[in-house]
Amino acid sequence: MSDLATTSELFFTRAGLDPDRAKRQVGEALNGCDDGELYLEYSQSEMLAFDDGRLRNASFDTAQGFGLRAVADEAQGYAHSSELSHDAISRAGDTVRAVRRGHQGTLADGPARTNRSLYVDDNPLNEFDFETKVKLLQDIDAYARDLDPRVRQVTCSLAGSWKAVQIIRPDGAEVADIRPLVRLNVSVMVGDGDRQETGSAGTGGRTGYAAYIDPARWQGEVDEALRQALVNLDSIAAPAGEQTVVLGPGWPGILLHEAIGHGLEGDFNRKKSSVFSGLMGQRVAAPGVTVVDDGTIPDRRGSLTVDDEGTPTSRTVLIEDGILRGYMQDRLNARLMGVAATGNGRRESFAHMPMPRMTNTVMENGDRDPAEILESVQNGIYATSFGGGQVDITSGKFVFTCTEAYRIENGKLGAPVKGATLIGSGEEVLKKVAMIGNDMALDPGIGTCGKAGQGVPVGVGQPTLRIDGLTVGGTG
Repeated sequence: MSDLATTSELFFTRAGLDPDRAKRQVGEALNGCDDGELYLEYSQSEMLAFDDGRLRNASFDTAQGFGLRAVADEAQGYAHSSELSHDAISRAGDTVRAVRRGHQGTLADGPARTNRSLYVDDNPLNEFDFETKVKLLQDIDAYARDLDPRVRQVTCSLAGSWKAVQIIRPDGAEVADIRPLVRLNVSVMVGDGDRQETGSAGTGGRTGYAAYIDPARWQGEVDEALRQALVNLDSIAAPAGEQTVVLGPGWPGILLHEAIGHGLEGDFNRKKSSVFSGLMGQRVAAPGVTVVDDGTIPDRRGSLTVDDEGTPTSRTVLIEDGILRGYMQDRLNARLMGVAATGNGRRESFAHMPMPRMTNTVMENGDRDPAEILESVQNGIYATSFGGGQVDITSGKFVFTCTEAYRIENGKLGAPVKGATLIGSGEEVLKKVAMIGNDMALDPGIGTCGKAGQGVPVGVGQPTLRIDGLTVGGTG
């Protein structure tokens, strides 16, 4: 069945809703508004966690509900409910109508339609039985402990979800999508005497479980987690001060996502609260820096066939050769700024309003060999993995903790370091990019982005980068 047929089965046949009546209710509730929609959602999710040689947690959950949104100028009225009934939709309509009091708008044109599909619609939760999933985690635990006698603890988890959404616009147009999502995580603690260190690895995407059941796949994740833990076991205190920093490819793009990406979302720029506000067409980064947000990459964690307003996702050029070219837009901010929506209207669930959010945010390749970049640094830090970080959107200032980093000495990798933090400003760090590698890689599929209390899956990517004059906080 098509996505529309499948979601209609869920929301109308099973829930007892009449599609024509629901469309009339939406049209009546949003009459005179500038925009809005009825967002219907049904989801299944599970998570299995294995720790210290045993299954510690296993959960399964289903959720369903709707959110009705009315938009009048820049004001939004929103009501949501887990009760899928015409009475609940009617009550929601009474609530959201208040936002258009005294306002008589013209309904904005609906989003463009698309026939593409960026991922399969099969439910990964039905792909393997419970025992097979538990055995996978048991095998991971046993494999990790057999690799090295210094392994003291292994933690691993498998999570999956299947979400069906249907969007009904005031003119009766319908858009639907079915979204699978899986993730495998592994964490290994090693010890030598009184010292203990950890390493972690993970992978995932909008696919089924089959790829992760394959030992060739999960063993690679365990090997990587153990490698990182053993590296950290030999680490020394990180030096502090202003230094040249080389970022490895792939997951270090999380710094790009946080320090720069949020500042390029439409709402912050419409409200002029971003450091990038009012800089369209101006240089905001070093020559050669091109950054895109691309929600169209098949099977990626941050990809969507359509966003949560029904707009097809796109490849949006944000910065081109150092020049600011665009922002990520949902429908509301795009309309108020007089530009096109880019397919970045996202919400965590039916209980949340959409807002501009990233999908897969990527810095594109340069022309330098990664080895050449490393050899160009006499004294600095090479960072390949990050943990937590904090960013202030208005000022652009950030602090990120490195979970794997090394000294660079005379153009060669030196000792691993512990406790390194990168401190700077998103606006300034782009201008300090001195060399861009030709080895762009995407992250392994583990990213989750938080904004205004909502979490959504995202992806990042970048090539090897040399950044001059970045402040490093350390313990040595």
